[in-house]
Amino acid sequence: MDGPPENDICSICHGTFHIPCQANCSHWFCGKCILQVWDHGPAFQPCKCPLCRRQITLLVPSDNLSRQRRAPEDSDVFTKIQRYNGLFGRQTSGLSQKLQDLPFLLRRLLRDITDPQRSLPFFIRARVYLATFLSVLYVLSPIDIIPEGVLGIIGLLDDAIIVFICFLHVAALYRALLVSRHGGGSSSSSSSSS
Repeated sequence: MDGPPENDICSICHGTFHIPCQANCSHWFCGKCILQVWDHGPAFQPCKCPLCRRQITLLVPSDNLSRQRRAPEDSDVFTKIQRYNGLFGRQTSGLSQKLQDLPFLLRRLLRDITDPQRSLPFFIRARVYLATFLSVLYVLSPIDIIPEGVLGIIGLLDDAIIVFICFLHVAALYRALLVSRHGGGSSSSSSSSS
């Protein structure tokens, strides 16, 4: 989704969204509201989602905002979002956190790849296509680490593991792109606004 669902409200302030941000748990909040939640907690830890209690390690402002002109008074909120993503977006969390973030990241990546108005960097597209191609090639090839002909259905385990590793690699790559776009990429956002 480019923005929060229609007729939805921020679950923190119970008002209409102002600078809507989607967290890595897929919930939407006002940028200022979710940053206030973080301000009232430990400064060196990511805040937890008020709805699902998962750690928020990435805040992605609505894509509609990046296409519009931003109000000057909102620049403080965007700066704080960049700081938050810079602190926690690159954080290597455990496997359970990566598994929870996987659907969120893959949905966004699929939307970015299929939307002709979005431009993913060439090296990101190339690596995604290459990882997908290699995993499909391995799954379809007769050469297997665990052969299906000998072990039957258990032989599909290596294929599932290869596809899973491919998804994790692609999600980590896309997360790094989102962090650089909405986190450490303050120079690119300032040059695009001028």
